[in-house]
Amino acid sequence: MIPNPFHEDPDWKGIDKPIFVKGELMDYTAQGTGDSLQIPLPVLQAEVDPNIRYEQATQSIILTSNSSIMHLKEGSTQAELNMKPVQLRFAPEQQQQIMYVPLAPLKQIYHMDVHEDPDTGAVILMRAGDQIQYASVSAGGSGQTAALRSAASIQSRVYSDVPDGTHLRVWQTGDEWLKVQLDNGITGYMQRKSVQLGELTTIPVPAIPDNRVQTEWKGKKVNLAWEAVYEQRRDPHTIGKLPGINVLSPTWFEIIDDSGNVRSKADMEYVNWAHHRGIEIWALLSNGFDADRTTEALSSYENRRRIITQTLEYAKMYQLDGINIDFESVYTTDGPNVTQFIRELKPLAAEHSLVLSMDVTPKSNSELWSKFLDRQSLAPSLDYMMVMAYDEHWASSPEAGSVASLSWTEKAMRRVLEEDEVPADKLILGIPLYTRIWTEKSENGQTKVSSKAVGMESIANLLADKKLKPRLDTATGQNYVEYKDKDATYKIWIEDELSLKARIALARKLQLAGIASWTRSLGDERAWDTLSEFK
Repeated sequence: MIPNPFHEDPDWKGIDKPIFVKGELMDYTAQGTGDSLQIPLPVLQAEVDPNIRYEQATQSIILTSNSSIMHLKEGSTQAELNMKPVQLRFAPEQQQQIMYVPLAPLKQIYHMDVHEDPDTGAVILMRAGDQIQYASVSAGGSGQTAALRSAASIQSRVYSDVPDGTHLRVWQTGDEWLKVQLDNGITGYMQRKSVQLGELTTIPVPAIPDNRVQTEWKGKKVNLAWEAVYEQRRDPHTIGKLPGINVLSPTWFEIIDDSGNVRSKADMEYVNWAHHRGIEIWALLSNGFDADRTTEALSSYENRRRIITQTLEYAKMYQLDGINIDFESVYTTDGPNVTQFIRELKPLAAEHSLVLSMDVTPKSNSELWSKFLDRQSLAPSLDYMMVMAYDEHWASSPEAGSVASLSWTEKAMRRVLEEDEVPADKLILGIPLYTRIWTEKSENGQTKVSSKAVGMESIANLLADKKLKPRLDTATGQNYVEYKDKDATYKIWIEDELSLKARIALARKLQLAGIASWTRSLGDERAWDTLSEFK
């Protein structure tokens, strides 16, 4: 019942620049003071932003937010903000294999606040969005003190006898005890009766200006069609009407070497033709589906910067409305570099009023096609994520089957929604406009399977020529036809109005942001008339 009168020092006493976050002592210390204060990188990555990037080969530090990207280099006061040069007062430094980052750029990107005590050197780091409960000691008047103890018990030792009116930060509350921190960094427990609560404040989070998706696209559904452009230029005047389509994504840009140079097949006539019809152009940037090239091209800030700079120059030159990223055939180990590339592209795309979207495969264990995609980490930096919900049975599949059965498609979309927590208003359903004609032949007692992908018009002509009557395959939700010719059996799960209507219904049921069709040239009038019903 008798309070412990003995005192002891906190275990950090004697440390030159201890750092505290919400009253907790960090494992690393700061260095410098005032304007020259520097925070160790491990603390920043653990407590401020786990996505702060450090590239050992070039001693580069990359800070990103939705509106900014900042590049710093060890020992240099020359930096880049949104790829424009800026001058720092103090350079990042490495001491005993720990990188220290100056405070000024951290405040600029992350809007954090810091209190540094002049007597103890303690640094109290407060992050944007943190709620701070301020308080003061209420010990009964001038000359009175309240005990700040090492634990929530009167039997614990005293860290400090705190004078009446002393400023406090409260980090935990209880019925009888509060965990509080003095400005000098000392953190302990004080009886509630000795504390007068003050204002509850929030470290300000600056408002990010609305982008095009939040203004021009708010409340609208995306109805996109990819335009596959190979070596030959696509003449837009041969396309005809595309009812319902409000975005075209031509495959114009490709990373062509290890340094991140980008080749363009863009066509101003195509852009003008689309814009004249009220259709936006979100041109596609691919990695050439080359895993080794992707490793090198995304491995450093300089290479990623080259990709981004050239892509943005093309976007400006051709008056584009958006950029669609399609990286496929990527080593799983390069997944973090893909995510970092998107983080670095995001603020610059927004600065240029470009909608940023990315194509992802359904989730699977495929090393080159799915596992590298961290869909949950990618989503915050994207305006839209297109799930290419097709190739359930792919070109070289060992067995014949649907390109995308309806149950498989819904499962693929739900996994991204539920497991990766990608918001429905960012998610777009990828729809195939092609069908595979499967051929099964018996050779040496075994069935050999092959396939050929064709568009909707080709299938319609085949059905008419051979006078075939499809039947509904309830397992896939698609029309199906099978026929024999000579020594082969042909099987076709058909993409037609029936399956397209079912995909539209699925997009509505899941309240998705839109649909995207691969590809424009494989569709026909029936496709566009059907897909125009999605609004």
